[in-house]
Amino acid sequence: MTQLDEYGLGDGTKKSNRQAELLRLLERSHYLSIEEIAERFAVTTQTARRDIIALEATGRVRRLHGGATISTPVDAVTRRQRRIENASHKARVAALVAQVIPDGAAIFMDTGTTCEAIAHALLQRRDLRIVTYSLRVATIFSENSNFALAIPGGFVRPVDGGVFREDTADYIRRFKFDYAIISVSGIDQAGDICDDDYAEVSAVTAALAQTERTILAVDSTKFGKRALVRLGSLEDVDILVCDNIPAPFLDRIRQSGIETHVASAVAQEVPLEL
Repeated sequence: MTQLDEYGLGDGTKKSNRQAELLRLLERSHYLSIEEIAERFAVTTQTARRDIIALEATGRVRRLHGGATISTPVDAVTRRQRRIENASHKARVAALVAQVIPDGAAIFMDTGTTCEAIAHALLQRRDLRIVTYSLRVATIFSENSNFALAIPGGFVRPVDGGVFREDTADYIRRFKFDYAIISVSGIDQAGDICDDDYAEVSAVTAALAQTERTILAVDSTKFGKRALVRLGSLEDVDILVCDNIPAPFLDRIRQSGIETHVASAVAQEVPLEL
């Protein structure tokens, strides 16, 4: 089966091939503007709009003002795959975060596979006070009896263990944090940090308003990706922890003055001269 056949669009025509390629690009970058699509495929903006409309009819793409996004939700299989993919990268990132966090710190912890790896690494710390809306992260932290752990009540999202209710953000605002540890779906070329879920962004935004320092922990695959909901920008981050920084982002990070920790496969940490 070819990649085009996989999308059910590969009938051999130029239009179907273009639409299959467009779908692949949207799955990778999450959002593309009309202008970007037209430039990428050397077509008019009218043709780009017609392609989006055709893909929307299949249920796999959603039109937005000025562009399109992928509409297929992240399912359980994809989540499990993310946990496996880049596992060694995430483990190195997690180890560096654990070095930054001191014993006794009050922390907010985001959801996602990177944060689950960080939770495992933080089990070596003592007397942490933790607030998280991730049931998976909370379960990991519950293995350490020295920790004080709080989670909001609500409905559990089966795919990733996120706990949500209408006042989740208000619950988080009741706390003060030394560190908010977050991860995101993408960091785009403009330096915006974004996620795919509005409820998650709402919860994290509440935590960022209550923290002394924000730690952004990501593996290098997140650079250059877009997601649907903007959380903020790299300039809003105090500490960046990652396994590698792609060249196009080096100047922006240097200019932002973010404290940066970069892990490598050979050494535990590689200093980055900013």
